[in-house]
Amino acid sequence: MADGDTDGADAAESAPGDGAQIASVTDLQAGDSFRFTVRDRDSGDEQEAILVALSDGSITGWLNYCMHWTDVTLDSGSGAVRDGELVCRKHAATFDPTSGVCTHGPCEGATLTTVDVTVQDGTVSLTDPDYEFVMQGVDPGDPADLSTSPGSRIGF
Repeated sequence: MADGDTDGADAAESAPGDGAQIASVTDLQAGDSFRFTVRDRDSGDEQEAILVALSDGSITGWLNYCMHWTDVTLDSGSGAVRDGELVCRKHAATFDPTSGVCTHGPCEGATLTTVDVTVQDGTVSLTDPDYEFVMQGVDPGDPADLSTSPGSRIGF
């Protein structure tokens, strides 16, 4: 699984949606997820995001949180894709990795927040005007999310 965790020391910052390189396509395998960090252009808040490599070779980008409890990450470092769907480990909500729609669970019908990306010449780049790229992976100093707290129903 390509995690993308770094200490941020080599992270390149960029202007919002200017095509900053997130990762190489070779960093992702079908049915895999890859964590990265973006900064919201309006609020200035940093947020976790994930790339998801689909079985057809395309790649989608989402903010890395469950729509039911937004302080619970989908991928906390061990991947988020199980049996072709994104899975929240806290309440077993499942999301279609192509559309982001919750197909089962307490937030059924809700849709994950899209992070627009493009693939060109083997590189996945951020093209979403609402965000700017901060770094691959996530800040190791961030507090743990609730997805690993006692009571988690799904083991990864």
